[in-house]
Amino acid sequence: MKQIKALTLDDVRQIAAAAEQEAIACGWAVSIAVCDAGGHALWLQRMDGAPLMSAQVAPEKARTCVLSGKPSKAFEDMVNNGRFAALAMPVVPLEGGEPIVVDGTIVGAVGVSGVKAGEDAQVARAGVAAILAREGGA
Repeated sequence: MKQIKALTLDDVRQIAAAAEQEAIACGWAVSIAVCDAGGHALWLQRMDGAPLMSAQVAPEKARTCVLSGKPSKAFEDMVNNGRFAALAMPVVPLEGGEPIVVDGTIVGAVGVSGVKAGEDAQVARAGVAAILAREGGA
């Protein structure tokens, strides 16, 4: 049997706090979602002023990462490059989802929605970086 690390509530709080701090520092109102390795929601927050739809999109961006093992931008790039069949996949092809990889295994993901795609991804990466720094850059 393989032993796999799992996110704890404390981990998720740290991830969300770092993502929120990045959003606030940039003046962005977003929704932040964190899911576990099965794509199940562990955290969702919609900051004051974030678009209503962002609370539905952010968790799906996170789920996309754990289902695929890649940032959600990979699917946006597929569609933008003409591979429209990617729209039939059970994923959200929008940048802003980032996987959390520890010891070579995806243990969860962060999804952010509410501002421009690259900005969503920047906020998500800040959350991922916070937990990976604690894990020793795993």
